[in-house]
Amino acid sequence: MGDTTPSGAGRVLQVDVELPDGRHCPVLVGDGVRHELADAVPSRAGRAAVVTQAGIGVDVDPGIEHRVFTIGDGEEHKRLSTVEDLCSAWARWGLTRADCVVAVGGGMVTDVAGFAASVYHRGIPVIHVATTLLAQVDAAVGGKTGVNLPEGKNLVGTFWQPAAVFCDTATLATLPPREWRCGMGEVAKYHWLGGGRLDELPLVERVAACVRIKAEVVAADEREGGRRALLNYGHTLAHALETAGRHELRHGEAVAVGLVYAATLARRLGRVGDDEVAEHRRVVAGYDLPTSLPPGLDPRSLVEQMGRDKKSTGEGLTFVLDGPRGLEVVGGVDPGQALAALEEMA
Repeated sequence: MGDTTPSGAGRVLQVDVELPDGRHCPVLVGDGVRHELADAVPSRAGRAAVVTQAGIGVDVDPGIEHRVFTIGDGEEHKRLSTVEDLCSAWARWGLTRADCVVAVGGGMVTDVAGFAASVYHRGIPVIHVATTLLAQVDAAVGGKTGVNLPEGKNLVGTFWQPAAVFCDTATLATLPPREWRCGMGEVAKYHWLGGGRLDELPLVERVAACVRIKAEVVAADEREGGRRALLNYGHTLAHALETAGRHELRHGEAVAVGLVYAATLARRLGRVGDDEVAEHRRVVAGYDLPTSLPPGLDPRSLVEQMGRDKKSTGEGLTFVLDGPRGLEVVGGVDPGQALAALEEMA
């Protein structure tokens, strides 16, 4: 992690996501870094398609001819039809494979725009300008893209590394309190990935610390063949909660519940004791996030939903769980145990 602060400017930290074959993705973190966007645009690009949402209110200048394409707000727009609409609009405008896409917004925008960029002309460069805490510490970094199906969250997607990511912490000043807490759900996850007390760090350092942890994991396992799955800690239940609850629970809130659930399940399986479950509750509650299941959801339906999780590869259910050796991917979990842990949390 390097400090690229120019004289007289606010502090800017750069974390490079090093990838196989010498590829790398620079991630810049700091107030105002989005104004460096033009430096990251590929030299051969003549046009940039800027994808954003109404109300984000963050302007960018890629330094070349560009046009803004707006997608809908809300998880109901995170679907294949939105990707088709984007690609059709780009084709009508004349966007070529030499051009690029700039995603400006939160995790939904980077997921959708990144996916569309990965399939348009079989792949064109994409740059992310992350404007929410959740996107800056997690969603915009690492190259995973995806959209939802009625059967589950992020079930269709690609691995498509961005050319660069700009985490402009100045854009976080106007985040609504709930959106801020949503990002804290992902920050809390990094506590168990080596981050420790991230809440004690200044904002720029906190975001950069999360990015550094994710960068190290992605560098070792870009396509989630093993270790990268640990970044999904808490997400198996989280995605089920989002789908079953029709996204009334925001992603970071669902991850927070999923973290406590994962500890509760790990205790039932003899992997951790009461102290670890209490620690999970303490950390999650410390970020002002929920620690119990929301009312009105059927635990049996949640177990069925968790069976569709992307990590599942065989018999039983698959989770990332804490244990004596830290976080591990654990397969073959008895659905009855998963159900009992849900009922315990309710």
